[in-house]
Amino acid sequence: MLTVLRNSWALLLGVMLLMLGNGIQGTLLGIRGKMEGFSPLEMSAVMSAYYLGFLFGSRMAPEMIRRVGHVRVFAALGSLVSAVLILYPVAVDWMAWSAMRVIVGFCFSGIYITAESWLNSSSTNETRGQALSAYMIMQMVGIIGAQALLNFRDPGGFDLFVISSILVSIAFTPILLSAGQAPPFERTKPMPIRRLFRASPLGCVGMFLMGGVFAAQFGMASVWGAEVGLSVKNLSIFVGAIYVGGLVLQYPIGWASDRLDRRTLIMWLAAFGAAVTFSGMILSWTLPVLVAIAFLSGGVSNPIYSLLVAYVNDYLEGAEMAGASSGLLFINGLGAIGGPLLTGWFMGYFGPEGYFLFMSLLFCGIASYALWRMTRRRAQVFVRSRFRALSPSASSVAVEASIEDRASHPGE
Repeated sequence: MLTVLRNSWALLLGVMLLMLGNGIQGTLLGIRGKMEGFSPLEMSAVMSAYYLGFLFGSRMAPEMIRRVGHVRVFAALGSLVSAVLILYPVAVDWMAWSAMRVIVGFCFSGIYITAESWLNSSSTNETRGQALSAYMIMQMVGIIGAQALLNFRDPGGFDLFVISSILVSIAFTPILLSAGQAPPFERTKPMPIRRLFRASPLGCVGMFLMGGVFAAQFGMASVWGAEVGLSVKNLSIFVGAIYVGGLVLQYPIGWASDRLDRRTLIMWLAAFGAAVTFSGMILSWTLPVLVAIAFLSGGVSNPIYSLLVAYVNDYLEGAEMAGASSGLLFINGLGAIGGPLLTGWFMGYFGPEGYFLFMSLLFCGIASYALWRMTRRRAQVFVRSRFRALSPSASSVAVEASIEDRASHPGE
């Protein structure tokens, strides 16, 4: 790990600062939208727009990098994000915010692809796993830290938007001034969705539904919190607990996944997630209860995402695994686009309880489909791919890198 930190500290520091800036604006918009009188449905369109831009960016950014190089793409997208972040309090309109969120999502997708390909290129077979772990930890630390920063300024003013913009701007300084050479960009040809579905129906359906869960958890949590009148402090704790759970529970569940039938584990985790989120509809919304729900639901959803990636790879040949990563992320992105919109509709129809009902139904869908698939295909006797903790915000480059790491350490 010390070798990874020595070789990639600038990139990892920059990623943490980027997540600080992105984490602030994601939660801040939910709070500010309520102050400006936007309805939950309007805010759901704002939150959904980010994932639409992210999906476009995942398709277009690789070609941009091939044409003009990592450094120019990195600097251009970072400057655009920094500019957009300070426009939110100037153009207070939900449609304008939606357009800006498309731009921010597009830019962050390209930024992640650039950073992850840089990190992957600077790693060896011996250090790639450690580098990916450090990358995910820095992402989570940045997002969790962003929730704490929300408490230092009034969300009704300009300050937090300016701080978010500044953090994104200075994030590129250590990266662009580091001595490291920008790598050549190579990307595996994506696997067709039809071929991917034939290989693993559960992987595809699960990824689509998990996209909706992630978008509800990470995109609409602040909208829900503002709607029910949580203070900024309590809301930041609630959102932060989702990410803490995702970070802490990845590793024990990953240890179990390499020793148990993954379909069974996916089914029980999804069923547990359904029970936890459903409890949000019937329990009182005291801070300890909300923190427990957030921690456990986030702690279940992140590992299920990584489990689905590993499960799909169990049914693919080594040469097919990298190509499958883009297809899986595309399916996940489609689910994420619809997630906030449906969450907003559920909240409008059922009230604030609809936030938890929507996630509970998605978890139930994953558990039910996993149970049905267990009647259609026998379990793998030998698991060929190891579990690797992955962040839902990771691009296909990080997923491909994790696959390369699994392939280079098959016996572990």
